[in-house]
Amino acid sequence: MKHERQIIFFDGVCNLCNAFVDFLVRRDSEHLFDFAPLQGSNAKTLLPARLPEKLSSVVLWSQGEVHEKSDAALMVLQQLGGLWWAFRIFWIVPKGLRDWGYDLIARNRYALFGKRETCRLPSPEERARFLD
Repeated sequence: MKHERQIIFFDGVCNLCNAFVDFLVRRDSEHLFDFAPLQGSNAKTLLPARLPEKLSSVVLWSQGEVHEKSDAALMVLQQLGGLWWAFRIFWIVPKGLRDWGYDLIARNRYALFGKRETCRLPSPEERARFLD
């Protein structure tokens, strides 16, 4: 069964964001997601102008809709199946509170997890899933 294309946009120089992408690449056996850096041309084409400029959120582009912050993270995790569906419990937490926690980590991600000099380069095996 062919799935609707979904793209996860991420800060290509953020170590935490890249760790999340690595985590997903290893667990997304159905290839539900493609990946692109917020710094790339696909982000400029598909996302509202404010998002690629901020670089402070993982963004899920799915069926033409844009989801960001905790909504994006929860939507991605629940689609992985297996035990990851258990993260659905966090939908009961009010969005404002979820996004407050997300923003706290996002604001401090470089200090806590570090930053790369350049965007992530996919391995030859991953290349087909990376758009920029």
